[in-house]
Amino acid sequence: MNKARGLCILDVDGTLIEEEVIDLLGKEADCEKEVAQLTAQAMRGELDFESSLKKRVSLLKGLSINVFDKIYHELHLSKNAAKFIKVLQENQIEVGLVSGGFTTIVDRLAKDLGISLFAANQLETKDGYLTGNLSSPVITREVKEETLVRWADQLEVPFESTIAIGDGANDLKMLKSAGLGIAFCAKDIVKKEINLQVDERDFGKVLEMIDFL
Repeated sequence: MNKARGLCILDVDGTLIEEEVIDLLGKEADCEKEVAQLTAQAMRGELDFESSLKKRVSLLKGLSINVFDKIYHELHLSKNAAKFIKVLQENQIEVGLVSGGFTTIVDRLAKDLGISLFAANQLETKDGYLTGNLSSPVITREVKEETLVRWADQLEVPFESTIAIGDGANDLKMLKSAGLGIAFCAKDIVKKEINLQVDERDFGKVLEMIDFL
């Protein structure tokens, strides 16, 4: 990788995009209410993220993988997110996506936004349908923090030149660890521990906080 001046890691669901993909999948699998409730509890830190995610994924068993194309076109980037990413990239700040969501969606988002670094959960499939299982280690709060550290090391970016942006309990470790951690439209548990906060869903407000552009 080429050496970068900085690194910015973005959470995806609820941060880069307005929606929670797992909730949209729940709607397609006719278990929207149960999935959305588990998601909300996990994001508030009331449930362990990994066990909560496995429970939600188990409810999706039998869903066709064809649904991902439909869901992808239902997603909305947060206001000025694409511009934010472009400005950072133009200033040699590498952007990465790290998500408790799924590679099927995050891979496409990364490609569409010109991002080469991303990490997300892999859903297990068989004969074109979800099995209800995950086929790789879960992207927990610890893994998010480890990913930030690993990418900064690979890019030879000083840790004080790292930025992390997220909204949920599973983002807390990377937000605290980064040189600049920003709570974006965040849950109360995150706001209590992260001083820098953007409560308006607008990445233009985030740009104003970054002083090493």
